[in-house]
Amino acid sequence: MNQNIKVTKRNGQQELIDMEKIHRVVHWASQDLKGVSVSQVEINAQLAFFDGIKTEDIHETIIKSAADLISTEVPDYQYLAARLAIFHLRKKAFKSFTPPTLFSHIKKFTDLGIYDQDILNKYTQSEIEELDEYTDHWRDMKFSYAAVKQLEGKYLVQNRVTGDIYESPQQLYMLVGMCLFQEYEAQARMSIVKRFYDGVSNFKISLPTPIMAGVRTPTRQFSSCVLIEADDDLDSISAAAGAIVKYVSQRAGIGVNAGRIRAIGSPIRNGEATHTGCIPFYKHFHTAVKSCSQGGVRGGAATLFYPLWHLEVESLLVLKNNTGTDENRIRHLDYGVQFNGLMYQRFLADGNITLFSPHDVPGLYDSFFEDQDEFKRLYEIYEQDDSIRKETVKARDLFSKFMQERANTGRIYLQNVDHCNTHGAFDPKVAPVRQSNLCMEITLPTKPLHSVQDENGEVALCTLSAVNLGALESLDELEDITDIIVRALDSLLDYQDYPLKAARIASMNRRTLGIGVTNLAYYLAKNNAKYSDGSGNELIHNAFEALQYYALKASNILAVEKGACPSFNETHYAQGIMPIDTYKKNVDSFCDCKLKLDWDQLRRDIVATGLRNSTLTALMPCESSSQISNSTNGIEPPRGFVSVKQSKDGILKQIVPDYETLKDKYELLWDIKDNEGYLQLCAIMQKFVDQSISTNTHYDPSQFEANRVPMKLFLMDLLKAYKYGIKTLYYHTTRDGGGDDMLEKEDDNACADGVCKL
Repeated sequence: MNQNIKVTKRNGQQELIDMEKIHRVVHWASQDLKGVSVSQVEINAQLAFFDGIKTEDIHETIIKSAADLISTEVPDYQYLAARLAIFHLRKKAFKSFTPPTLFSHIKKFTDLGIYDQDILNKYTQSEIEELDEYTDHWRDMKFSYAAVKQLEGKYLVQNRVTGDIYESPQQLYMLVGMCLFQEYEAQARMSIVKRFYDGVSNFKISLPTPIMAGVRTPTRQFSSCVLIEADDDLDSISAAAGAIVKYVSQRAGIGVNAGRIRAIGSPIRNGEATHTGCIPFYKHFHTAVKSCSQGGVRGGAATLFYPLWHLEVESLLVLKNNTGTDENRIRHLDYGVQFNGLMYQRFLADGNITLFSPHDVPGLYDSFFEDQDEFKRLYEIYEQDDSIRKETVKARDLFSKFMQERANTGRIYLQNVDHCNTHGAFDPKVAPVRQSNLCMEITLPTKPLHSVQDENGEVALCTLSAVNLGALESLDELEDITDIIVRALDSLLDYQDYPLKAARIASMNRRTLGIGVTNLAYYLAKNNAKYSDGSGNELIHNAFEALQYYALKASNILAVEKGACPSFNETHYAQGIMPIDTYKKNVDSFCDCKLKLDWDQLRRDIVATGLRNSTLTALMPCESSSQISNSTNGIEPPRGFVSVKQSKDGILKQIVPDYETLKDKYELLWDIKDNEGYLQLCAIMQKFVDQSISTNTHYDPSQFEANRVPMKLFLMDLLKAYKYGIKTLYYHTTRDGGGDDMLEKEDDNACADGVCKL
């Protein structure tokens, strides 16, 4: 190594490189790590040094040198690289490794307009000093390298033009808790802020991007998921598009229900004009979705919903297809196609499905969600009415066309609307669920907007968080963890702003939450259980019973303290009906486990004093936050022991938790022969979860003749999912031959940027 290399300092002066100083930092970062070589990191880094190199570039080179060595052979390089990155981050933010006092830090960035003024208005200096004393900055040393890069790229408050970072991860966690609980009475507030801080900084609680990136700043919109419904008229369609723009600009993922819009060729004003059909209006929604960038990184993303029996369905199913022209394709939306039991019955009987324009068949569209018996009665009447415009297609041909497009694009989703209403939180006769969200785990009531200021419409929001199952020593911990999460998210509903009156009114009336889980694959592995063979069924049954039970209990206790949500009477819970009462009993054939908790007493308590929140659970993807907590992604089996993900921050390698101990216990995605075991686990979870699950299906063509997955298998999985009570299907993934450690790219779905994914 040439010791005569000169380093350019921040002030422009040059001095000889100090290799001993570099060695001290790398050696410090390597303490208590197994198998890492300080000299190897230094040698690799020195190869990239050059005369005149900037101080900052030296730091970046050393960090990259350590990150390049991350492998299953020496997993701890991910922590060495992370510690070096934290050291660099703090030096950039604070000009020192030691963070400033919390009070001086808050005051500085409040004066600059970067932090919310309320922090200093609500907390005294002595309270802030007490919380500063409680903050454990050494918890930064538990992050993996991928986590630090995600924090730098997405979560830490910063100037996105200059790249200047203003805070450290532990400050982020403490400040989020301070903001969320600022209205609590002083003594209780300090206690709950500390409990919240411990939960998130010890990775037991996972927070979504809008909360981590936004809470403590003056911009107050943190709901991850927004559900917007359009009616079959121009005012409503325009209002829905306006609502989309408002929420896309605030980083939310969008679900759009456009199922009411009439079919092409329908008469308008008694035949004065001919309707242009769905596609032009879907394009209008697409333009709204892509009109605003999210954080300057990408356009927004949305999933658009319509029923399988819509007259235009055959043209709508191919909208994402790579064939066709720009006039008849809308490729940058995703689509949720809505099924119900009658559609499956027609398929099984090798019968026909009759397609209608919704406006031609009064009552049919509403009954599709509200009352399955009434839907069947009306559907059969309209099928026999020769005065009504309709088309008839073979059910199996239509199902196959749906499945072909789902397989080709991976992004045509499915919603079983009957399951969403009969096995949901809401009474469909008064509050039907007519759509889902971007990532297919939210099932909430909506009503069409007729203007942006409409107070009678209903825009549904859901605020998310997740429990890190792998970080739990015992399921008993869920009682405390869910109490913290329910209180935090419920407080968030009052803390945040609402761009639309219809969203604020709905949120205040329903107070819907979505608590999910992450690190399920690790939880299975460390309990010696698998996805594929049923060995995890009882384990998951017990875990999700505890999750739902304690979440409901926490919301019930909060209802006693603060009052039940105003629309509690519109829930099944108000009638004493729990998810455990309405699940598909087919689940018992592969998991006939007894309930372990006192549901009878909880039921009595809920009927007597209500719930603060209409919904408590939803199992979302956890892409970004799984990296923050170094956990496996949501409920998914890992593709490989090393995930290699490309983001705007570069290529990030992350190794599954406890690899060296558990490498023989993990079940990798492409080692699982079919979807049966995974679907069983999702069905067991759905037994308890009151919203839905981002359930994916996975296929490996190399396991089949001519590298083609048989259509019969696709269709059998659809039927199986319905039989097991699964409400929604999200991604359809196909192994592309890229290997287990394939590069996973973030795409234009906002979920991939953590907007809906945690």
